[in-house]
Amino acid sequence: MPLHNNNVTRETLLSRDFPQYRLIAPQTHAGFSGASCIIEHGDRRLVLRQRHDATGPAFAFRRQYHALKRLPADLVPEPHFFHHDWMAVEYLVGEIKSELPDTQTLAGMLYYLHRQSRLGWRITILPLLDAYWQGAAPSRRSPFWLATLKRLRQRGEPRPLRLVPLHMDVHAGNIVHTPSGERLIDWEYAGDGDVALELAAVWVPSEKARQTLIRAYANTANMDAYQLQQQVQRWRPWVLMMMAGWFELRFQQSADKQFIALADDVWRELQTKG
Repeated sequence: MPLHNNNVTRETLLSRDFPQYRLIAPQTHAGFSGASCIIEHGDRRLVLRQRHDATGPAFAFRRQYHALKRLPADLVPEPHFFHHDWMAVEYLVGEIKSELPDTQTLAGMLYYLHRQSRLGWRITILPLLDAYWQGAAPSRRSPFWLATLKRLRQRGEPRPLRLVPLHMDVHAGNIVHTPSGERLIDWEYAGDGDVALELAAVWVPSEKARQTLIRAYANTANMDAYQLQQQVQRWRPWVLMMMAGWFELRFQQSADKQFIALADDVWRELQTKG
């Protein structure tokens, strides 16, 4: 049955669209991409997710669903339902580990994603950086932040080596190790962009680990490793600014001081790298 009210509660949604399902886990994910719950009917389980950012554009949430529809089922959870601020996707049976897969497995998974057809919308970093600056607490808008933002704006985003579909939030918590292989969840930031931007944004434990990943990826994708490494380096300040700005915005929204500590760590890294 179609829902004409965009502000639908979970209980209303369940009764209207999933009357045969029962709620078995009120909340499965406490991350910042939105709380989820698990619903079950027979041997089928779905993850029901609500759009968490009411201030953001509705099309961004819709794009997540479109990305899942376009990408192969051995890479993403299969989407089953979408309506306004809600989506339901396949519940993946597997393990979320505290560490990334081994380098070759990770490189292979990323290359498999990047060989898929483009999603149809471009990832642009500069508008995000501007939005984070505007949304941050005025007391946190430092001269260094402003100077770095102006420098990146003047430089412009690097020209892509290869334009491909990107996940843009690859870390251990977003990889489910299933019996049939690794699959990626939380496609909130997905879009088309430079392959090197993805590698610059992967949450690896160290710079040494990033260089190892770049070499493994270059070998898998038949790319020049030095050229790829240089392009990743061009993207790193953009990624670090994006991370710092996101932490600053989250602090302004939540008043949780852990985000100040996280932001300060990134600002120090940016200052160290000049």
